[in-house]
Amino acid sequence: MTDEEIFNKVREIIVGQTGEDEGLVTLTSNIKDDLNADSLDVFEVINELEDEFDIKIESEDGIQTVQDLVDFVKKQLAAKEG
Repeated sequence: MTDEEIFNKVREIIVGQTGEDEGLVTLTSNIKDDLNADSLDVFEVINELEDEFDIKIESEDGIQTVQDLVDFVKKQLAAKEG
């Protein structure tokens, strides 16, 4: 799966959860500050990403931007594929 495919899915989930305009969700967007997501929104986004990609995200520590989420998902997928 490419970075762009992962980003598109992450963006879709964030937009669905926060109701923010898709154009506002960029790789550099801070999830809480720029996209007005509260802790519950972040929790829900992470849950949906876990379900979508069949991965486990243990903690939201260190996840601040959309890029952080994309990188984390990519890393988990790579580990899963071995």
